[in-house]
Amino acid sequence: MNKLISVIKNAWRVADLRKRLVFTVAVFAIFRLCAHIPVPGVDASALRQLFAKSQLLGLLDIFSGGTLANFSIMALGLGPYINASIIFQLLTMVIPQLEALSQEGEYGREKINQYTRFLAAPLAALQALGMYFLLKNQQIITSVSSLGLVGIITTMTAGTILLMWLGELISENGIGNGISMIIFAGIVSRFPVSTWQTLAVVEPEGFFNLITFVVMSLLVISSVVFINEASRKIRIQYARRIKGRRIYGGQSTFLPLRINQAGVIPIIFAVSLVLLPSMVGNFLQNVPSPFLAKVARGLATTFQPGGLIYNLVYFLLVIGFTYFYTAIVFNPEKIADEIKKHGGFIPGIRPGKPTVEYLNRVLTRITLVGAVFLGLIAILPSLAQGLTGVATMTIGGTGILIVVSVILETTKQLEAMMVMRSYDGFLK
Repeated sequence: MNKLISVIKNAWRVADLRKRLVFTVAVFAIFRLCAHIPVPGVDASALRQLFAKSQLLGLLDIFSGGTLANFSIMALGLGPYINASIIFQLLTMVIPQLEALSQEGEYGREKINQYTRFLAAPLAALQALGMYFLLKNQQIITSVSSLGLVGIITTMTAGTILLMWLGELISENGIGNGISMIIFAGIVSRFPVSTWQTLAVVEPEGFFNLITFVVMSLLVISSVVFINEASRKIRIQYARRIKGRRIYGGQSTFLPLRINQAGVIPIIFAVSLVLLPSMVGNFLQNVPSPFLAKVARGLATTFQPGGLIYNLVYFLLVIGFTYFYTAIVFNPEKIADEIKKHGGFIPGIRPGKPTVEYLNRVLTRITLVGAVFLGLIAILPSLAQGLTGVATMTIGGTGILIVVSVILETTKQLEAMMVMRSYDGFLK
């Protein structure tokens, strides 16, 4: 945290970076303002009581930054966009045209991102409809006309689109990755609420459990920083080349393979999927069909947040998405070709296919460590509640991981920007 404050102070002295910082804070302010604009026709007091009883809705509210508990125009958060991203990343693996497009550099990534935004809009409308029926079954939403229902769906869909646009504005004109920064702002905004709730319910004799929870949080933060910064360095040796009377190459360098190549993306993807059965189950519990209602109650019970099946599926999904996303962001064949093109080789490994196999083998092993760590972080809230009995600090390891990771990445980006400004000033 001290390093982040120091970097921000140094960045504030640079006019361009100061504008980016101010712009990012302004977008955060707009986001938090919109988070308190409610959708009409909702009983706010009954909604808060429902969220106090439901661990599932409480967890969803954390990732929406409190917008869901207020049932604001941004109640859906970035969930539809995240789901659309998952769909397109899966389609990229099976559709040759999308795979070719993804390999066209910045243009290809921009086109796929555009398609993702197009898909996010209908997904947001479907999720808004599902949320309406869920709250109507709980008598949270009063009788609404057909035109009013269209208005609710349109408002919530527009809120998600506005949130995506704010995220893109941060990516272009602010600091950090826009989507991650929006999620970061939402989670941080819930920290004071969760802390106050915890202090309010903890009895004097349970104060030791609260201290235990704080110690666990500090250990989690330390381990998150360690895993995010840890890497396996592979030595790269470059052959000597003689041009005229000069000798080029001959030096050695290192290729760092991060243990956690995927960052927080696997947890964000996994939580979007693992919460789906509970949401569908709660939505279909009151349907006229007895069989369908029974299946829905079974889904809602089996995948209740904090349950054994929920935690097991969540853990496995995080591991699977970690390997999946690592395969997308790190291409051993491309790295091996670049090393070979520049006359480099890994000592003891032949260039070409043997280098690709070696990189794949090393990456598979170190990714397992990062994947298991992310999986444990994901189910940490259930473990912490079982050990301490403190059930109100539902943000847990997932929120801590996202917050710490975003802070680290943003700090690195600010440092890189300041280095680039120094080079530009030197060249001028």
